[in-house]
Amino acid sequence: MHMSLTLEVCVDSIESALLAVEAGADRLELCSNLGLGGGTTPSLGLLKAIGKVVPTVPIMAMIRPRTGDFVYTEAEFDVMIEDIRCFRENGVQGVVFGVLTPEGDVDVARTQRLVLEALPLQVCFHRAFDMTRDTRNAWYQLSKIDGLTRILTSGQGTTATSANSLCILKDLLDLAKNQEPRIEILPGSGINSSTVSALCQALLPHGLREVHMSGGHWIDGASIWRRNGMGMGVGGAGEWGIWRTSGSAIRAVKDAIDSFKEAC
Repeated sequence: MHMSLTLEVCVDSIESALLAVEAGADRLELCSNLGLGGGTTPSLGLLKAIGKVVPTVPIMAMIRPRTGDFVYTEAEFDVMIEDIRCFRENGVQGVVFGVLTPEGDVDVARTQRLVLEALPLQVCFHRAFDMTRDTRNAWYQLSKIDGLTRILTSGQGTTATSANSLCILKDLLDLAKNQEPRIEILPGSGINSSTVSALCQALLPHGLREVHMSGGHWIDGASIWRRNGMGMGVGGAGEWGIWRTSGSAIRAVKDAIDSFKEAC
């Protein structure tokens, strides 16, 4: 029988955190602005408030000073260091970040610096990994960094469940098996109730242990009166909307991976 799979859910509000945990999330990735470019560093206030309502659930805090690419200025890098220090002192299980060179490789020196700052916390290198020019080279670069816990990746595709992405994820999981200490491969992107069973079927034989999802969508905000033609520049559903985790989406995936485990 396979061990129980860990379900990580990314959230950016207390409401979403509660919905995710009630639906079966084992771990939270905490961000801000999830609906706008993949999420940025959350506030310390949000972390503390969520810690009060779900005190036993591990939280991984995103360290990303802005949306856009993953090539950072010295000033931005200083912000990342300061944020890691703040979160380290406030009870997170770990931090999540990704730093690349302009040429599309892992920025090894800066990644090592951030890992050292984060220790003894867990460290996840996020989907900046999927923006590297060479998957295997990025893996080898990261595998040589002491203190890295996991890599969040879609297998370098728009979703983790496409045929090509699954091939890359299998390769990464096979490489991870031989890494000591082991670096977990955390598949994410496009994972939902209709795709997760195929993902498990393909990747459990290669050592899959964790799955990442958002299960988020835009809901309408509470403003009844809205100035016509005005907004804050987001556009579309996000202009007056609020990004919110769907508890039913999380529960459906949790049920699927649990039933899959029992069937194995």
